[in-house]
Amino acid sequence: MSLVEEIAAMENEITDWRRDIHAHPELGFEETRTADFVANKLEEFGIQVHRGVGKTGVVGVLKVGNETRSVGLRADMDALPIQENNTFGHCSTNGGAMHACGHDGHTVMLLAAAKYLVESKDFRGQVNFIFQPAEEGLGGAQAMLADGLLEQFPCDSLYAVHNAPGLPLGKFAAAPGVRTAAGAFFDIKISGKGSHGAFPDQGVDPVVIAGELILALQSVVSRNTSPTQTAVLSITQVHAGDAYNVIPGSAHLAGTARAFSMQVMEHIEQRIDDLVKGICAAHGATGHLDFRTIFHPVVNEPAVTELAAEACEELVGAGNVIRSSEPGTGSEDFSFMTERVPACYLIMGNGEDSSPLHNHDYDFNDKALVYGASFFARVVEASLGIES
Repeated sequence: MSLVEEIAAMENEITDWRRDIHAHPELGFEETRTADFVANKLEEFGIQVHRGVGKTGVVGVLKVGNETRSVGLRADMDALPIQENNTFGHCSTNGGAMHACGHDGHTVMLLAAAKYLVESKDFRGQVNFIFQPAEEGLGGAQAMLADGLLEQFPCDSLYAVHNAPGLPLGKFAAAPGVRTAAGAFFDIKISGKGSHGAFPDQGVDPVVIAGELILALQSVVSRNTSPTQTAVLSITQVHAGDAYNVIPGSAHLAGTARAFSMQVMEHIEQRIDDLVKGICAAHGATGHLDFRTIFHPVVNEPAVTELAAEACEELVGAGNVIRSSEPGTGSEDFSFMTERVPACYLIMGNGEDSSPLHNHDYDFNDKALVYGASFFARVVEASLGIES
């Protein structure tokens, strides 16, 4: 049987694994049950298991032969704080948490590849199966790196796959260069002076200042950032006051920024800070910006990406592999690993009828499991192939 046929023979089993994880979602750094599930499966396969790498992270190590070459394969495990709207048999049993980004599928794709590689051993070298916690903005990749991930488990190259709703099942995208944006979250506190709503002259109104600041911040991208650069700045929260007749003493704004380079992101931070301080001072108030860059851009290394694209073409044909596409303004903390190791972050179809990511109706397409697992297995064989 071919690689794909052998993994397809596991389809019922791995579908059960995926639905079990989907039914028991866990938020970032709380993935204890999921980590147990992963570790137990890896040990059952005969793979050496290392737990507690980055708090709840798990690394499996499979070595064949004496070669020093190595490949890393990474999957994320955490869920999102979303109340699931689905009613199928494997919907979330953990109220307020849901696998709405497909990390349940990513985890099982890597487990299935691990099982296949143990049985086939059609490579020479070391495979590091990296099951990462807390991808959704909580710093899981940095936590694993801080715990010595790449020192303990060196990788010559590194691969990750993310599902894409709207992209047909069986299609992949593997393009070099920047693939996802740097991402930041920020909070702005405006401190004015509260007063009676009937006597605004006796206070310093932070609500008026917040309104002016919201409008002014739109100029950061449209007037302060080069038109040749892509950037996004969105205000997503506005909070002030709780009474009809009281001008509050403070207001709070929050939002997110995205850019394809750290230089542009640093520029955005500086301009926001300038506007916060300047506009607040002009009204006799004070402003404070807390700007946190959570993600760096994911950058695919060309040679590693070429190997990944060729592996995909062997599996699904050249017509089903997109080799050139525009990067997306979503963010991914796999970026911190791509800064340390030549890497490729691939996109894989979840089906044209799939609900969007981070949506309460979303579900990972079980038919995609075989494609993702087959890619992981094939890229290991291509990278660590037995030399004649």
